[in-house]
Amino acid sequence: MSPTYPDIAGPDTSAPEHPRLTVAAAARRLGIAPATLRTWDRRYGLGPREHHPGQHRRYSGADLARLELMRQALVRGVSPAEAARFALSAATLPRARPAAEPACAPAGEAAPDGGPRPDVGPGPGSLAGPEADPGGRVRVGGRMLSMPGAGRRARGLGRAALTMDSGTVRELLLGSVEADGLQRTWDEVVRPVLNGIAERWASTGTCVEVEHLVSEAVIAVCAARSLQASPAHDGRPVVLASVPRERHHLPLAVLAAVLAERGVPCRSLGADLPVDALAAAIRRTAPVALVLWSQSRSTSSPEVIRGLPVTRPRVRSFVAGPGWTNVELPARVTHLESLIDATDQLAQAARP
Repeated sequence: MSPTYPDIAGPDTSAPEHPRLTVAAAARRLGIAPATLRTWDRRYGLGPREHHPGQHRRYSGADLARLELMRQALVRGVSPAEAARFALSAATLPRARPAAEPACAPAGEAAPDGGPRPDVGPGPGSLAGPEADPGGRVRVGGRMLSMPGAGRRARGLGRAALTMDSGTVRELLLGSVEADGLQRTWDEVVRPVLNGIAERWASTGTCVEVEHLVSEAVIAVCAARSLQASPAHDGRPVVLASVPRERHHLPLAVLAAVLAERGVPCRSLGADLPVDALAAAIRRTAPVALVLWSQSRSTSSPEVIRGLPVTRPRVRSFVAGPGWTNVELPARVTHLESLIDATDQLAQAARP
C-alpha cells in the first residue's frame, strides 16, 4: 500500500489544461533545476505523459501537478524513490513507463551522465522523531548539503532552504516545533542544516543567502512562540546579549523563546551590543543572570565580563557559543555547553 501524506494536496485534474511547457519553463515554475526534471523522468518515469520520440518534451498542467507532489514530498524529507512512488500513485494519471535502467542504484554509484545518484533513504514512517539517513545528504538541482545522520525533518528543511522556499521553511519549522518543541527542533532539525550550510560556505564560499533565510525563519518562529507563551513570573530577568563586534545572535533568539515557554522573564538585547550599553542594561534591570554569546574566538574577550558593573544582589554570569572554547574565564563565570544546559541552569537561577 502506498503511503499517504495528508498535508500534501493531490493534483486537480478537473482544472483546465495549462499551455504545455518546455523543460526549462516547467523547472522555473517548480523552482528546481532542468537537470532535476530530466533525472526524475529517466529514473522514476515522471516525464511528460504524452512525449513522442524525436520531439521536444512538453509538460501539461497535469504533469506539473504530479511533479509538484514529488517536490512537496521531497521537502518534507521523503527519499527521492519514495516521493516518486507517492507522486505516481496519488495522481489520477496513467503511469509513465520509465527507461530500462534501474530506478535507483546503490548510494554513491555513478549515473550514466557521470553524476552521483540520489541516496535511497528510509520510507516515510512516523515523523515524531529523528530518523537517520545513511547518506545524510540533501540534493536539489544537483546541489546538496552534507548532514551525516540527519533526520527526515532536517533533510526536508535543507531541501526547502536550498530552493529558497521561505514559506515551506517556516511551515516545516512550525510543524517540527508543534510536534517536538523548540529545544528538539533546534538540536535535531535546525543545527544540522546550519552546520551543512557552514560546511558548504567553508568549502565553496556560497550559501550565505541560504543561511540568512533559515536564520530569519527561525527567529520569526521563535518570536511567535514567545508571544504565545504564558506571561513570565515576576522576578529579576535573565539578560541575553552578543558581545561587542559579534553579529550572530540566532541561538540567543532560540534560548529566549525556550525561556519564555518556561515562564522565565528575559530581556534579549540582540547582536553586537556595546559594552556601555550592556552596562546600562544591567544597572537598569538588575538581572538574575547574564548570558554573553560569542561565535568566534576573535570576539570573545574576558575583559568584557570583568568590566561589567557589580550589582547587589550579584548577577550570575554565563557565556555561550564556540567563541569561548578554551578561553580562561573569570571566576564564577559558567560556560553553557548546550541549549538544554542553558535552559536548565537559567531557569534554576531565575526560580522565585
